[in-house]
Amino acid sequence: MDILSLVKKYESRGPRYTSYPTALYFSDATSAQELQAAALADARDVSLYIHIPFCASLCRFCGCSSSVCTDPRKADEYIGLLKRELELWRDAGFGRRKVGQIHFGGGTPNFLLPEQIDRLNSLIEEFFQKDEDLEFSVELDPRTLTRQKVEAFARAGVNRASLGVQDTSEKTQKAVGRIQPQETNLAAVAYLRESGIDRINIDLMYGLPFQDRESFSRTLDDALALSPSRLALFNYAHVPWMKAAQKSLEKFGLPDAETKVGLFTQAMEFLEGAGFEYLGLDHFALPDDELVRARRDGSLHRNFQGYSTRGALTSFAIGLTSISQTQDTYRQNHKDMPSYARSLGEGRIPTARGIKLSKEDMLRRKIIMDLMCLLKIRYADYPCDFKAKFSLALEKLKGFQADGLVSLSPDGFEITKTGRIFLRDVAMLFDAYLSDPTKRYSKTV
Repeated sequence: MDILSLVKKYESRGPRYTSYPTALYFSDATSAQELQAAALADARDVSLYIHIPFCASLCRFCGCSSSVCTDPRKADEYIGLLKRELELWRDAGFGRRKVGQIHFGGGTPNFLLPEQIDRLNSLIEEFFQKDEDLEFSVELDPRTLTRQKVEAFARAGVNRASLGVQDTSEKTQKAVGRIQPQETNLAAVAYLRESGIDRINIDLMYGLPFQDRESFSRTLDDALALSPSRLALFNYAHVPWMKAAQKSLEKFGLPDAETKVGLFTQAMEFLEGAGFEYLGLDHFALPDDELVRARRDGSLHRNFQGYSTRGALTSFAIGLTSISQTQDTYRQNHKDMPSYARSLGEGRIPTARGIKLSKEDMLRRKIIMDLMCLLKIRYADYPCDFKAKFSLALEKLKGFQADGLVSLSPDGFEITKTGRIFLRDVAMLFDAYLSDPTKRYSKTV
């Protein structure tokens, strides 16, 4: 069966599985105090995420938690709130932990001025101890990146940067409200490499208005001209019921399923021909990259920032709407600035909602994350009679096997190369929450 026929057969809507259960199931049913106690009891070293919610302008495809801001003083106020949040955690008993991974996400972290980047780094050094083997990454918008900002990130210890490129076609850029010539991307990469930041990820997106094979071929050429070690090819998630600005893209027309599948397979063939390995879902990396090595040795991890090599760390996030994870909980901060600031002003850690996982949740999470990261399941790795407990899912997998998407054996099953495109659909077979009709997701392919 050809790829398009497989898409028509299996395409559905479902989670991207950066967590399980997904954030749609977070609530206030578990108290903020209990969620915070779990964080205090988790003594592991830290993977620190800091959310920067500001953008200079709105990209119409955006699904992130961000807001348009033109006043840099707002960032000064926000850094003050971040400091207050860390002070409250310290006063609650969260010691000066060693941090093995830091990620600045957004929004646009390079919305910050150089002196604000320095100030934020001073906060990190005040409340955490940086590991010698620290991985320090930042998401960047090349349109507002300057040499001075890159130098500030380098002073902080940033050693990996993800550049949002999305598409280099001017027609598509105009439709989505993001004008970004290739010269801007090249300048951003030059700033980074001149400052010693040479581990570079490029983010592209397919499913945007006016994309076709010819235009996307140029985008792929432009992306490789930046010499990245990783490349993410994100399926545009059209969710206008959550992000109203996306509705405006419909007037241009969005690519149909056949076009989207064609764009992805075109990119997959192109990138593999250029020496990249397809990790699955939406990520490609060069053979000597840490992600590829982690896939091979079984240590690849997945969290709210995507694929990671530091799964042994506890995920500790600060800032507006940020999500943290312990071994058996997720917790999320307030999603609107007034509530976030009010909580801090009243001396309360700004936890708004979360979830405490049951043993069943943790079992299913391990299965789903093993699928997403390792592309295989070995029945003996789980504390249950896997075949009996998941007999219905395994029966459905026989159809996936007949279509060449999985390979079943008496001891387990593996995702095939073609099956990686349908990875979310396979993982959904083990998700106990999907029967809730009130939750809406993006398309899986």
